[in-house]
Amino acid sequence: MQDVTVVRTSVHPPYAAHLRVYEPLAAYPEPERAHWQAYAAEHGPDAAEPALPVAAAVLEEQREALAGLAARTPRALPERESGRAYLRVVDGVLYVCPWATRLRSWQALEELRAGLPVALLDAALPPVTRAAAEADRERWRAEHPDARSWILTSRWEVPVRWFLPFGDEDRCFVPGGSGPAGGRADGRADGGADGPEGAAGAGARPAALFYLVPMAQARRRVARAFRALREAVPDGELVRGAERVGRWLEEFHPRSLVELDYGGLVHLLGPERLLADRSAGELEEGLRALRAGDTAEALRVYGELTVRWRRVLALRHAN
Repeated sequence: MQDVTVVRTSVHPPYAAHLRVYEPLAAYPEPERAHWQAYAAEHGPDAAEPALPVAAAVLEEQREALAGLAARTPRALPERESGRAYLRVVDGVLYVCPWATRLRSWQALEELRAGLPVALLDAALPPVTRAAAEADRERWRAEHPDARSWILTSRWEVPVRWFLPFGDEDRCFVPGGSGPAGGRADGRADGGADGPEGAAGAGARPAALFYLVPMAQARRRVARAFRALREAVPDGELVRGAERVGRWLEEFHPRSLVELDYGGLVHLLGPERLLADRSAGELEEGLRALRAGDTAEALRVYGELTVRWRRVLALRHAN
């Protein structure tokens, strides 16, 4: 009998981080509220406690997207909007973050058009396909003028401005391995063993690093940072970033939750770098120094943080 080689594969999310807003169920008008209530009753929460990640649901979303591509001729965007969402329960309150896959696909198409050479873009998505997708979007926009995405995505890095709503105490790292998912801000898991680079094999707990904070606290932090940055460096990149993040947060219910999820970046960074990463806390230290008038220390902290994430971003060019 010939030897048989068995190859095991697993689907990880792409090397992308996500900034999410979860709005309380009561914030959704009917019939959306009834839909999400029924969805939650059928599926249950993805995270029943604040210290639990939604990493397993992220994998499910990615697998669903890949299955859709493999099952038919690839399209520029889904034919209809997703009826699914990430669900969190905190203090008995259900919070909902809709996937809004079709809307995010339109946004991704805009990014591709802005970032890819025309020849490569035409090969991936022919002009006719893009034109049809853009026409669909214009029709949809006319019917939904106030629509916005609950999820922002950044590939290959976490933008420094995304750390502004959070403090180090909001950090939760859950190593990959077996057993229940759970973690604390000090980086230690509640149970289970670490997997290699946070790998999530069959039946394994996927690794996760995320920050979670109430909307009111997130807005206060961003507003304080914006004021300090505008006074010290009014033309700086971070002050413009703070303004963008602040305006986006203002679009949601004041009792929402804000989450920064490292997503697939956990597989790129590895467990040692994840344990050592305190980016939100470092940015807080820099802002404290800025408010105290120590501009040199603030610039040092910001420079080190920016350089470190630019090194991560540079990995997109590696082979």
